[in-house]
Amino acid sequence: MNKNREKLTILDLKEKKANKERLAMVAVGEFLSAQWAEAAGVDIIGVGDSLGMTLYGHENTLSVTVDQMIHHCKAVRRGAPNTFCILAMPYGSYSTKGIAIKNASKMMKESGADAIKLQCGKDRVDIISAVSAAGIPVMSHVGLLPHFVHLYGGFKMQGKNAEDAIKIVEDAIAIEIAGAIGIEIEAVPAEVAREVDRAVSIFTFSIGGGAAGNCQLLNGYDLIGGFNTFKPKFAKRFGNVADVATNAFKEFVSEVKDNNFPDTEHSYSMSLSEIGKLKKYLESNRKS
Repeated sequence: MNKNREKLTILDLKEKKANKERLAMVAVGEFLSAQWAEAAGVDIIGVGDSLGMTLYGHENTLSVTVDQMIHHCKAVRRGAPNTFCILAMPYGSYSTKGIAIKNASKMMKESGADAIKLQCGKDRVDIISAVSAAGIPVMSHVGLLPHFVHLYGGFKMQGKNAEDAIKIVEDAIAIEIAGAIGIEIEAVPAEVAREVDRAVSIFTFSIGGGAAGNCQLLNGYDLIGGFNTFKPKFAKRFGNVADVATNAFKEFVSEVKDNNFPDTEHSYSMSLSEIGKLKKYLESNRKS
């Protein structure tokens, strides 16, 4: 925990976008990783519903609930109290304006997040406008939207041709006009991501969009090498936690089976005088 750092504000995000100041963001969903991220100087933590895959082992993000997201965000907030936190609204939690306002309010009220994020483009800007008008700091998402994974036929790059790229840029513009304070740009060609960032004045963060935007996001479990089920093209391994952890478990198993653990160093003991009293008591009881 970095007690001396000041948590970023929404105004800071817009200012840093204008100044082209680089920011680092990771997606994690529990206390320990959040604590490590804040200690490392990460600027923003995203509590994304990707935790359905990284922490629960689901094949996509669709089964995560509002209460689960709140639960995980609370843990992240305890681990990183001085880091700006964006909480993702899960699939189905913003299907209408009324449902969106109800769930966004609940998530902001109970989670400790600084902003929430959903996945709407220009076709559903009424949702973004309604949440924003309710006084809730809301962000949205362009490019690959994981909530539409079945429509895409999998987690596939978006914006391959000019027509699709134009739609992505138009989505971003509509999102800003609707009152959003930020946009995630995911899994699009670097050229498309740059045009999205240029098209809006609000904060943007990119994952799989090249160097576009002033903020780069990676899933924390990808970058530390903890999640090995699959590796997206854009995910760089900065560590190898899975191998370190597996080897530690192997050593534990080996030492237990060889009777080398626990040893004296890792065991509690009584003083000799107390051991003597114990033995005397047990011997007297056996005789009686």
